[in-house]
Amino acid sequence: MWSGPERLLALDELIDRCETNQVKHMMQVIEPQFQRDFISLLPKELALYVLTFLAPRDLVQAAQTCRSWRILSEDNLLWREKCREEGISEGVASHRRKCGRSGAAVCRWKSTYIEQHRVENNWRRGDAREPMVLTGHDDHVITCLQFSGDLIVSGSDDNTLKVWSSISGKCLRTLRGHTGGVWCSQMAVATVISGSTDRTLRVWDAESGECVHTLYGHTSTVRCMHLHGNRVVSGSRDSTLRVWDVSSGRCEHVLTGHVAAVRCVQYDGRRVVSGGYDYMVKVWDPETEACLHTLQGHTNRVYSLQFDGVFVVSGSLDTSIRVWDAHTGGCVHTLTGHQSLTSGMKLRDNVLVSGNADSTVRVWDVRTGQCLHTLEGPNKHQSAVTCLQFCGGLVLSSSDDGTVKLWDLRSGAWLRDVVALQSRGSGGVVWRIRASDTRLVCAAGSRNGTEETKLLVLDFDVDDTKDETD
Repeated sequence: MWSGPERLLALDELIDRCETNQVKHMMQVIEPQFQRDFISLLPKELALYVLTFLAPRDLVQAAQTCRSWRILSEDNLLWREKCREEGISEGVASHRRKCGRSGAAVCRWKSTYIEQHRVENNWRRGDAREPMVLTGHDDHVITCLQFSGDLIVSGSDDNTLKVWSSISGKCLRTLRGHTGGVWCSQMAVATVISGSTDRTLRVWDAESGECVHTLYGHTSTVRCMHLHGNRVVSGSRDSTLRVWDVSSGRCEHVLTGHVAAVRCVQYDGRRVVSGGYDYMVKVWDPETEACLHTLQGHTNRVYSLQFDGVFVVSGSLDTSIRVWDAHTGGCVHTLTGHQSLTSGMKLRDNVLVSGNADSTVRVWDVRTGQCLHTLEGPNKHQSAVTCLQFCGGLVLSSSDDGTVKLWDLRSGAWLRDVVALQSRGSGGVVWRIRASDTRLVCAAGSRNGTEETKLLVLDFDVDDTKDETD
């Protein structure tokens, strides 16, 4: 009997004596002996665990290998985890379920993942479609804008609100009743609450156009409000805040303590936070009507607030942004860098985006107080930033320069101008923007007659017509 080393030596000599076609034949015989579909041989749980290490694009390719790999690669829980890793919720695609080419239902979470990425690519790259234009409010200013489902509600200093269909672009109804300009609004499903210079709030049914309640109590302009659940908190130039039950129209609580107009308010269902022209920020317990903390530090009027239950963030005409501990009332950070009024902010997952009259947008980490990005450069806004919106990993900013710009939140890079009015730079203004996962609504016009007052609706939803590997 030959030993192992002797056998290897004999094989080496045999191969050396073989011609090329004979070596190829040996390879064809030997190679299949080492090819094993180890994924199909593993128990399902282990096979799925191995596949969790693949990127989504690789999973799509793996599904094309063979039937057994396709079954594993389209496991619903596997794709749910991929969606969770990227912060994708099922709501994006829940309204539009597709079937595969074979007629079998596509994995629900895989469909959600693919559709979300197609929509995001459409946001980032744009397309040739023109926005839908909704004209109304004559030449008046659109002061507030809300968007829920397929309904858009615009409020104006012409004393009215208009309800629009985001699908057809038609004005469905005009909400009349206020005797002064509408300055603020909130919306949940088909319930709209508006505040006016006529010192009242009104609760409307957007489906029917009916004014359900008129809320009396404030003695000056209702300047701000925030809706949570069945309660809305309003702030007024009369220096008070009022807590209202939306269903009954009853004023449940009055919060007094500010000594000048209340300009901004946040309400999370448990605490009320308000900012005013008295330079103060206050944290309230609405049930007891007690002011829990007065946050002092700003040296000019407070115009904007964000509140996530842990941090209070206030923006002021003194150019600074302050981050406060909502529980202790202590100032955690003072964010400096802006040169003018911070008129708008958005806070999500400890990331703050601030828009300023100095024409810049800044991204901050509220835990450290660090400025992560300043969204500027050659493509920056040329005038004051008017409004901000988050959209997934993107940031939208509108400006008095007549544009809406799209930025990458992670890198701070400018991606493109989503909207650019013809009269930009010569009077055209984008006053307000509202965004969902798939739509953008802009309220635009001018103060000098160069641009008609209108709403622009851009739809970034796409038909699922491309191949899955695109």
